[in-house]
Amino acid sequence: MTDTPNQASENPTPSQEQEQISSATEAVTVPAPTKTETKLDAQTEAEIEAAMADLDAAGAAEAPKAPGSIRGPREVRGGREHRTGSVVSVGATDVFVEFGPKELGVVDIQQFKDNKPNPGDQLEVVVQRYDAGESLYICVLPGAVQKADWEMLQVGQVVEARVTGTNKGGLELEVANHRAFMPASQVDLQHIPDLGVFVGEKMTCTIQKLDRRGAGNIVCSRREILVKERESAMESLKEALKVGDTMEGTVRKIMDFGAFVDLGGVDGLIHINDLSHERVNHGAKNVERFVSEGQKVTVQIMKLDWDTNRISLGMKQLQADPFSAVKDEVVEGAEITGKVTKIMDFGAFVEVAPGVEGLVHISELDWKRVNAVSDVLQEGEVVQVKVLKIDPNDKKISLSIKQLKERPQQSGGGGRGRGRGGDTPVVKEETPELRRLREQAKRKGADKSKGGGLGDAGGMGMGLGDLKL
Repeated sequence: MTDTPNQASENPTPSQEQEQISSATEAVTVPAPTKTETKLDAQTEAEIEAAMADLDAAGAAEAPKAPGSIRGPREVRGGREHRTGSVVSVGATDVFVEFGPKELGVVDIQQFKDNKPNPGDQLEVVVQRYDAGESLYICVLPGAVQKADWEMLQVGQVVEARVTGTNKGGLELEVANHRAFMPASQVDLQHIPDLGVFVGEKMTCTIQKLDRRGAGNIVCSRREILVKERESAMESLKEALKVGDTMEGTVRKIMDFGAFVDLGGVDGLIHINDLSHERVNHGAKNVERFVSEGQKVTVQIMKLDWDTNRISLGMKQLQADPFSAVKDEVVEGAEITGKVTKIMDFGAFVEVAPGVEGLVHISELDWKRVNAVSDVLQEGEVVQVKVLKIDPNDKKISLSIKQLKERPQQSGGGGRGRGRGGDTPVVKEETPELRRLREQAKRKGADKSKGGGLGDAGGMGMGLGDLKL
């Protein structure tokens, strides 16, 4: 059996024994806290409840006697009383709850934040203690951060812990003057590279595991608190966010295809195409040229899909259009210098101004045939180009490299008509020798056209004079 703070409870009176049995019976019917590793049995909880009652009675020995118990059904969770009463008064600092005739409880109004109750509302509270001097039950809201008393600690309770140090596996904490531990995976929703930033800080967390043997072994989690806060924030954002809205977020994770940004409860993705007007190639290192994890950025909501919880964000949409900024410098016919940003099968993209690119088609690389763009250009190379055409509507620029090179002379082919490959025949310059050859050709043609029949030299190869009778 687990030791209790007060051994006097080992021999309870008949009335106390009846109360323990009633408390234990009702405690069993209460659902156990979720995500727990260690559970206290009903008998132990009853013993703790009895010990707490004895301590309260001893502390109020000289004070007016408090009521033995609150009227109405008791609900005990981990040795603590949960009661539902009617709100009778809402003041500037306190909210008063009536459980029965002349039985009042008080709750600090700061625990309600924005949802303050109204007189007549039914309110569930947790009874911490009885103030005999004021004849009031001091209460808190279920789940509220409470002062961690070792005797009252329970699995699932929300407490405030102080970080005293770090170790290989996570954070060392102090809860109710006892050592506690928080695994690194339970510190935040994402990986924290340096847990030392939390040393000396106080953080709200839940108790995941509680072992009361010896000095005690307490395991806490802050992640559960953050998950609940994130879920609540997401529900609010679903109604508040609209396409086209501009808001601030924090870069949570860098990926090869973009960056995830936390908008305060929900993540959105900035794709590399919407990261900057400059070309951003695939790869985490290329993305890190523009954003880094933990950086605050201003983004625009591009697309919302709550069915799949996908939000598309953009950064370049909030930046000045670089195309308009260089419209007076980048004009058709201009010769400018640029840097090759990407090699494609059909050509190469060249950045002619920050955020402004043009395309050099493979046919505009050289006057000779180019089989592969990489045979002529390499990424990062600085080249001189000529602007062929600008499309202001689609913001496309056609560039050429070969137009800045001297066009090679074509060589002529022999024979009549067009040369081989369809080249235009080359006309030679008129010279005396050329004229003499042309005259000889004409005379030969005239001689062949004279005569006919058998006298034609083209017939049998001889004339009439050659015949012998």
